[in-house]
Amino acid sequence: MVALLMFAAVCCAAPVSNAISAHVALQAGANDDGGIAEGGSAADIPPRMLAAYKKAVQQVGKHVGKHVRKCRGMRWPILAGIAKAESNHAVGRNIAAGGDIRPKIYGVLLNGSGAGGNTTVFPDTDGGTWDGTSGGERAVGPFQFLPSTWEGVGKDAGGDKTADPHNADDAALGAAIYLCGNGRDLTKRAQLKAAILQYNHSTEYVANVLGWIDQYTAAAKDPDLKNTSGKVRTVIEAALSQRGVPYSWGGGNAKGKSTGICCSPSGKSGANIKGFDCSGLTTFAYAKVGISLPRLAADQAGVGQRIPASLGTSALKAGDLIFYAYAPGRDSTIHHVGIYVGSGQMINAARPGTVVRLDAVSAMSGFAGGARLL
Repeated sequence: MVALLMFAAVCCAAPVSNAISAHVALQAGANDDGGIAEGGSAADIPPRMLAAYKKAVQQVGKHVGKHVRKCRGMRWPILAGIAKAESNHAVGRNIAAGGDIRPKIYGVLLNGSGAGGNTTVFPDTDGGTWDGTSGGERAVGPFQFLPSTWEGVGKDAGGDKTADPHNADDAALGAAIYLCGNGRDLTKRAQLKAAILQYNHSTEYVANVLGWIDQYTAAAKDPDLKNTSGKVRTVIEAALSQRGVPYSWGGGNAKGKSTGICCSPSGKSGANIKGFDCSGLTTFAYAKVGISLPRLAADQAGVGQRIPASLGTSALKAGDLIFYAYAPGRDSTIHHVGIYVGSGQMINAARPGTVVRLDAVSAMSGFAGGARLL
């Protein structure tokens, strides 16, 4: 019971709908060299690769037949999630202005040897044109297409009349076409899962990629800060800079993210999750303007000018702390805190299994007012 109360006091919020499996992403990608534990943001993606993902979204309906034109919901975080899992966005390679990636990215030879987990022999289909060997098949490029698959989905995105899986633009467009399938609606979670499962028939892979897609989606949203300046803007931008970083209970301090101590999804130890809980995030953001906050959400409610819950969310201003309690009106029961950014949104480190992201104020229950420190 003591442990449960402590957990509530630090930041254990009510479940948020469609929470991502960040812990699954951490575990499934443990051998990746992309630093999954650091979270995903657009800043992690080489600018030329991000441009390729966005370009593919614009082009996907123009290059293929009627079925893909009906594809709905294709967006760059979906392509980024796949590319993160497949090649870590080609990080470490040279990406030319035209999109060519060098050195080329090759997977293991799929000859049934067991290397890289392959146990099935895939005979050569391209004579080594794309995979550099006529002795069998291996996946190629930042999206790791088999040459036989590329033959069906490869398109020229750059206008050089060659569909090259080692070209960022061509590969991203091919991936968009492949994921769209026969007119999928990728705004629907079930169809998005089906598309990823088609890409790699592994439930662990699907969970990993979905985690990345949701992290990049959270990182891509930007609030309107045109009327926000000074210390308030500094606080908000500091918190926004951590979007995509995993929730870590007990994690985060004035210096930044840190390793949490407990209570990741499924009851597993979260000791290896580096990130923020709700009050750790607010502590970090306000430290940027020289304000030292107490560690617990309930104690932070005692700092600055208290804004009673009875005034409603319309009384909040950008930069205010916003609180949630099990029994609104009793500050001792406050269990969660976020930073209000305006327009009904807050920067939120919600609960285990999520990442720092923008949420609607209404995404949490038990609104308990706010506090104005600036």
